[in-house]
Amino acid sequence: MIRLLSLLILFLGAASAGAQGFKAPTDLVRSSLVAEPVSVRAGEPFTVALRMVMKPGWHVYWRNPGDSGLPPEMVWTLTAGFSAGPIRWPAPHRIPVAHLMNYGYEGETALLVTLTPPPSLDPAAPVRLSGKLSYLVCETECVPGSATLSLTLPVASGPVRTDPASVALFARARAALPKPAPDPAHLSVEGDRLVLAPGRLGLDPAAIRTAHFFPYSETAIDNAAAQELKADASGLRLTLVRATPTDPPPATLPGVLVVETDGDGPVRHAFALGEEPAVAPAAGQIPDVAASAPAASAASEDALTLLGAAGLAFLGGLILNLMPCVFPVLSIKVLSLVRHSGEAPARVRLHGLAYTAGVLASFLALAGLLIALKGGGATIGWGFQLQSPLVVAGLAYLLLAMGLSLSGVVHLGGGLAGFGDGLARRGGLEGSFFTGVLATVVATPCTAPFMGAAVGFALTQSAPTGLAVFASLGLGLALPFLLLTAWPGALARLPRPGAWMETLKGALAFPVYATAAWLVWVLAQQVGPAGLLGGLLGLVLIAFAAWAWEQGRRAGPKAARLAQICALAALLGAGGLALGLDRDRVVAVSAAGEGAETFTQARLDALLREGRPALVNMTAAWCITCQVNERTALATESVRSALADRGIAYLKGDWTNQNPEITRLLERYGRSGVPLYLLYTGAGEPVVLPQILTKGTVLAALEAVRPVAGARSAGLAP
Repeated sequence: MIRLLSLLILFLGAASAGAQGFKAPTDLVRSSLVAEPVSVRAGEPFTVALRMVMKPGWHVYWRNPGDSGLPPEMVWTLTAGFSAGPIRWPAPHRIPVAHLMNYGYEGETALLVTLTPPPSLDPAAPVRLSGKLSYLVCETECVPGSATLSLTLPVASGPVRTDPASVALFARARAALPKPAPDPAHLSVEGDRLVLAPGRLGLDPAAIRTAHFFPYSETAIDNAAAQELKADASGLRLTLVRATPTDPPPATLPGVLVVETDGDGPVRHAFALGEEPAVAPAAGQIPDVAASAPAASAASEDALTLLGAAGLAFLGGLILNLMPCVFPVLSIKVLSLVRHSGEAPARVRLHGLAYTAGVLASFLALAGLLIALKGGGATIGWGFQLQSPLVVAGLAYLLLAMGLSLSGVVHLGGGLAGFGDGLARRGGLEGSFFTGVLATVVATPCTAPFMGAAVGFALTQSAPTGLAVFASLGLGLALPFLLLTAWPGALARLPRPGAWMETLKGALAFPVYATAAWLVWVLAQQVGPAGLLGGLLGLVLIAFAAWAWEQGRRAGPKAARLAQICALAALLGAGGLALGLDRDRVVAVSAAGEGAETFTQARLDALLREGRPALVNMTAAWCITCQVNERTALATESVRSALADRGIAYLKGDWTNQNPEITRLLERYGRSGVPLYLLYTGAGEPVVLPQILTKGTVLAALEAVRPVAGARSAGLAP
């Protein structure tokens, strides 16, 4: 039973992909690149459209996504000399999701981009346009996606012609763009509200049905609050609720005003108020590939090599053996080695090789799944499977069954931990193999030093390179046990088997139970009360299955068969409860606590614009390293006091569940998982702190931040 559970847990990441929202993005968004002309002329700009057609009920985002989400981004690969302008955004719609208000597009949208060819082109060489479109498509859940779009156009020697088949598409796209407002807008402040008066719009006030304002700034207004409209002969006035009334009011509020009037049905009018700010490259501006090529080349010179990444991965895997996730499993396996100490040295070495094979096979399978999902457009990283309540519950069930076996409640043989003398010779080696599988599975919540850079490198390279780095990580994890089995002198120092082993075996059950309890706590962060109850009932069914199995061992043939049927039914019931956990899944987890704010990219951007220092902590409930760092360093009184004295904002991002904003930030700094600690000093790039923190390390880093005058009295303490 345990063997089957441990094997299934390794691959539950794939089964849970659909449960987490890793649906195939192409099923939700059909995207294409459409050119207005049928040919290209040297030096003559032309327009292309990034056409996106969403599945009914799903949406993508505007440049300001509102309360959540990310706008589409396009990174071009263009012929040398071509340049690409920014995206021209159609007027968005308000899209309510629960208590949030998002800004975006449903159904179909076309994002227009102007491309400019170089002054000269070879008429005999067609022009190839291509690029990678990245987006986040959401319903009540969100799925990150990407598509490589390409188009080949001939070079024209005379005037270019438009494509008749796309005339309607470009006409609709241009009609959806906001037009410049005839008059400057006037902004006034009334308490915690802003009153926007756009001036003359050329519309009949009596015909205006609705009006909504979409600011370019992500932190200017409360997006979900009602926008009060007043339209009369004096003009239109829109009252907006400020997002942060304590902040100084803005002098201007550029954005898009959408007004709906009566006509032959509702008619939509969109006006651009003020200047649209440029989009920073990190937020999705389309770069000029030809101009940025030298910078990219220079950056690659400082990148990790395969040999360097493999070395870091090996060291990280070696240190993983000391992590609280892995050490109990390794201890149990070493204890089982005492059982085999009387066997021939060649046989003992086979146990070490079987364990190593289990570790390597598991790491390669997990890495292959991770690489395949990322290649399909999923924005995920190391430990992604633990973002699924299904996997977390399955691990808790597995560890409970293992603990019951160690406690003597049920005798399941030596398949997993190497206990028991009744297995065939092949079965004993199989047990070593599956112990390697379990060691890998329970290692995923932990991050060791050196791992972050190595795994981040692996996930940005080709599949063979990535698998080689993960194999090095697995080899580092397996090495201590492999050396123990290969060194006769070490085996001779092991104590002789005896009654003490049963006592120690029972004692080792309790850290296993503690790990199962921790997993239940993680599950409580991912699901609501009904889901947590289902998970707890699943544990009861696992315990019942173990009890029934053991009763069957002691009974006659008929009673044994009945007991086995009951045990199997209980296991199926526990599996059914686990599969239903996503129905009560928590959509978002707030990481805010005493002295901390919940991380959002918009909040971080606002702090950076103010020049205020910030400490960003990317964490997850299932990341043991994160929890240890929190308690031993970040949550200490001296660190909190240092943050307050210097006016450093403390932002926590919770990656317990999928969060594309956090994933994007991790990838920006070459990481594929948590923890990640960034210290923004108020100017320039942030300082990346070590993955294993001490109080002294954090305080030393904070010393480099210049204190904000009067931080505590000004209320800037986090």
